[in-house]
Amino acid sequence: MAAEVGEGNCIGYAARDQSGFLSPFKFNRREVGPKDVRIRITHCGICHSDLHQAKNEWGGSLYPMVPGHEIVGMVEAVGAEVTKIAVGQRAGIGCMVDSCRTCQACKAHVEQFCRGCIYTYNKEDPKSPAGEPTQGGYSSYYVCDEDFVLSIPDKLSSQEAAPLLCAGITVYSPMAFYGANQPGMRLGVVGLGGLGHMAVKFGKAFGMEVTVLSTSPSKEKEAKDVLGADQFIVTKDAEAMEAAAGSLDAIVDTVSAQHELGPYLDLLTFNGKMILIGIPPEPYKLHATQLLMGRKTVAGTLIGGIKETQEMLDFSAEKGVAPMIEVIGIQDLNKAYDRLAKSNVKYRFVIDVEKSLK
Repeated sequence: MAAEVGEGNCIGYAARDQSGFLSPFKFNRREVGPKDVRIRITHCGICHSDLHQAKNEWGGSLYPMVPGHEIVGMVEAVGAEVTKIAVGQRAGIGCMVDSCRTCQACKAHVEQFCRGCIYTYNKEDPKSPAGEPTQGGYSSYYVCDEDFVLSIPDKLSSQEAAPLLCAGITVYSPMAFYGANQPGMRLGVVGLGGLGHMAVKFGKAFGMEVTVLSTSPSKEKEAKDVLGADQFIVTKDAEAMEAAAGSLDAIVDTVSAQHELGPYLDLLTFNGKMILIGIPPEPYKLHATQLLMGRKTVAGTLIGGIKETQEMLDFSAEKGVAPMIEVIGIQDLNKAYDRLAKSNVKYRFVIDVEKSLK
């Protein structure tokens, strides 16, 4: 039985329960306030976290839920006090649409760590018409405070820019913060999916020597010939892993499946850094000696602030960094979710909202 579409001034595709099945849904966006920007959405990327939240795999999902936090479109209205962007320009919205603006994190331009951060969807929003949760970019338009709106550089297409707003900044930010972005450094990338392939691309753009670490031998040719990786190590090959011990300065671990950290820590040289991006279902097991022997660091990260996300977009445009994508119509969302659950995409889905949402 089809879900009720409902009423409202915006139409999107929503999950109604933890089945994660998405269907048409009408809801209300707020009116454009003095500092607001209204963006007509043309493209929206699909992030694996969309699937997790639509199915309530992390808990706390609020239904009905319109996912999507990799939003690109055209500005069609601005409030009277908006100075950052103008009607007719392309704009983007990433994972956040508001924060408290006054805490230490906000002042340091890392709004993602603000306790009052408002995420683009699945977050109670005091600015919504009746206090409803935020609804994301699988929809016709979005109203957002100008401080959380991003400018899309001319050299980036809208469909390529969309995944940069989550996948791109998620790997760019920790590489920059932890100094894993210096020419000549030796970078390891664990996993070659949506995040991993972006880490390879940024690593090469930074001038690094990049080694892909994967359980899948079949990915070697594409990692080297298409993405430009310098080395490829099959992590199930004990001899290859032993031969590579101490050969990397930093590792970006993008894998969300359960795995051990120890074998990867052995690949780091002294003072090496292992940066965790994926979220496995169970806690990692780690012995202190694996850090003590070589003064190694294990660190975590979460997306990036608005200022840094704009820097990442500008860098990507300058260096020609763009994700590999598959463009779909919004009516194919459920098929895309099924494929995403099986890691059957190279490497990010992007919804052509403009052409397919009627």
